[in-house]
Amino acid sequence: MRLNEPYPSLHHLMDMVGEAGRRMAEIEASEGAAGNISLYMGWHLDPSQVFPNAEPIEMPTAAPELAGHGFLITGSGRRLREIIHAPTANLCYVRVEEGGRRGTLFSSPGRLFAHPTSEFNSHVAVHRDRVNHQQLNFHAIVHAQPLHLVYLSHIPRYQETFSLSRRILRWQPETIVNLPDGVGYLPFMLPGSPELMLGNVRLMRDHHVVVWGKHGVMARSDSSVKRACDLIEYAETGARYEYMNLANHGLADGLTPHELRQICDTLQIQQKFY
Repeated sequence: MRLNEPYPSLHHLMDMVGEAGRRMAEIEASEGAAGNISLYMGWHLDPSQVFPNAEPIEMPTAAPELAGHGFLITGSGRRLREIIHAPTANLCYVRVEEGGRRGTLFSSPGRLFAHPTSEFNSHVAVHRDRVNHQQLNFHAIVHAQPLHLVYLSHIPRYQETFSLSRRILRWQPETIVNLPDGVGYLPFMLPGSPELMLGNVRLMRDHHVVVWGKHGVMARSDSSVKRACDLIEYAETGARYEYMNLANHGLADGLTPHELRQICDTLQIQQKFY
């Protein structure tokens, strides 16, 4: 979808990022400084009233199609739970300049970080890919580290998209309704690496939530940053049920494939896992 005018203000978007960060901390998906959030805004926006300091930076990956537009993004080493209390200290705005290889970093005098999140390359690459393919003017990404999803990614039987999705989607009707494209699985790759960036871009074309094996998850939404958090919460709830069942010797079967197909047929949901 594309957002229509009047576009949300920068202050409003910062509040939404703060609420998203707080929620990730509440569900134990953001220990310490783990996790990061970014928003792409494809309309004219002057960040200088909020972030008066400006400096040139190299973009982590070229994004020429996004020139003139920018990202609201968390700073490196910052705690998601603290954004809501001091947004200008924990967030910055990066505008992509002509050619897409350089940008301008806007920040506040109270900034508490040296540079944008170390996962900035994956954020920019996914934003660029989705904006270009879906003609979006808004896109939100949340990276977090929910306990049960990450734990399952250490177990061989869950280290594949189809089997992981079948096991997570079977515990509540709401899960397959909100995640009909399942949960993608990406084997462990070095955090911040080009390999992780490229693998993540490919998987996020088909999934709204992707598990980074033995690391965390990334979720995307073209409607709101809180929606991206919701998707992580749905996936983590399914993983928590799965963990409970493992701890209880697999006594429960979850919803049967027939029951899940009934749900999807009734609600006209397209899925490929059952």
